[in-house]
Amino acid sequence: MKLRRKTTAFALTAMITGLHGQTAPKPQMAEEVFKNVQVMKGIPVDEFLGTMGAFSAALGWSCEDCHKADDSNWANFAIDNAAKIRTRQMIQMMAGINKTYFQGRQGVTCFSCHRGANHPKVTANLATLYYNKDAMVENPDDVVQPAQGQPSAEQILDKFIAAIGGAQRWAGINSYFAKATNSGYGPESGARQTEIYAKVPGQRTVVIHTDNGDATTAVDGRSGWYSAPLRPIPVLTYAAAELGGVKLDAEMAFPGRIKQMFTNLKVGFPAPIGDKDYQVVQGTTPTGTLATMYFDPDTGLLTRMVRYTSSMVGRFPAMSDYSDYHEVNGVKIPYHWTSSWLDGRETYILTDVQMNVAIDAAKFAKPAPSTPPKSK
Repeated sequence: MKLRRKTTAFALTAMITGLHGQTAPKPQMAEEVFKNVQVMKGIPVDEFLGTMGAFSAALGWSCEDCHKADDSNWANFAIDNAAKIRTRQMIQMMAGINKTYFQGRQGVTCFSCHRGANHPKVTANLATLYYNKDAMVENPDDVVQPAQGQPSAEQILDKFIAAIGGAQRWAGINSYFAKATNSGYGPESGARQTEIYAKVPGQRTVVIHTDNGDATTAVDGRSGWYSAPLRPIPVLTYAAAELGGVKLDAEMAFPGRIKQMFTNLKVGFPAPIGDKDYQVVQGTTPTGTLATMYFDPDTGLLTRMVRYTSSMVGRFPAMSDYSDYHEVNGVKIPYHWTSSWLDGRETYILTDVQMNVAIDAAKFAKPAPSTPPKSK
């Protein structure tokens, strides 16, 4: 199994104030948990792990291309080699360029030059430049520029809410329990049984039963955690920015409340997904998570959402593609979605959904470390 698929690509950098004015516990720093951290000190553990995904995506490499990969001994990952030494130099070079020429703003990142290759290209490809340019479709920039002549954000969101049952019906939905199958890619492509628990406000737990033990993501409305097997940290506590991202994922379990999730809404120019243009709306959550949403102009349904979290090496995108909306208790939810991030992808297919069921608050508490399933 490629080890980069086990790491989270999500990260964050600062403390935030939780519900009722409570302050989230101070996250552990990378150098407090991992050995031989020399350049990326002073960042939370989840951001540190997220940078590994950013490097993987930028270079097209996996963990074992830079580290001595051994699930049974994570200490091997601290061993120095030429690739790690060069990476430290590149991080310092990138930081220097941004400080000198972009006033400290992230004008360049690893991906700016590498673009999925371990060596940046230095010469233009004329075939791409002149013959295949029309096929090179790019998503909008991270920060969407407002576009004139488009429907307002309120109009687009109102159409979406109406398409999934209307605000009044969604106001009566306060919880749900769902069974699903989950599949990754490569060795993880087999269907794995999954349970999803969700409750207003912003509580959600997803339990995936893998061959090596349960992988659990839990959000209790204020804090969030990830427990999974074969990881250097058995139970990861999300720090501020990534916590904002997983909290948004939890809130999106009840999409009829989408207008209450965002501020600073703006509409960009239509953008293509496949061979169709979609309406683009971007907003920011109260915790600072930036999200771009793509709505079908015909049906009004949400087709894609990309949320971003910040790090010292650039933004980490996490993308959800939604389809196959079904009606349950008078409202519509997607029965099929794919979650993609810098070093992983998973597809969920719902098989059974029960609305407004009683869910024990313990379901959203910090999960225990994952344990291997009992052999049959």
